[in-house]
Formats: sequence, structure tokens, C-alpha cells
Amino acid sequence: MYKNDKVIRRYSDPFKLKILAELSTGKHTKSELCKLYSIAPTTVNEWIKKYNRKD
Repeated sequence: MYKNDKVIRRYSDPFKLKILAELSTGKHTKSELCKLYSIAPTTVNEWIKKYNRKD
């Protein structure tokens, strides 16, 4: 493998909404969710913008 090879992950819409629901209920913080599901924080920020959340 080369150094610049990256894994591209695709997430389903129900999964994205589940993560945002957990974030909005205060069950977990954004950083906890990122560690728990191995998601980059910038990805969660993009989902917040995409679904017009105010979290």
C-alpha cells in the first residue's frame, strides 16, 4: 500500500440520522461519537450541515 491510499467509507442515511439523533439528545458528545463509531469529526460536521441541524 502506498502512503496516500485512503479508505473511502459510505454511510447510509439511517446511520447518519442515528448519529445526529444521539448527538442532539445529548447522549454522547461529538468527540465520543467519533471515537465510538470511528468517524472523522469533519464528517459529522458535514452531516450536521447537510441535514440543517443546529447541534
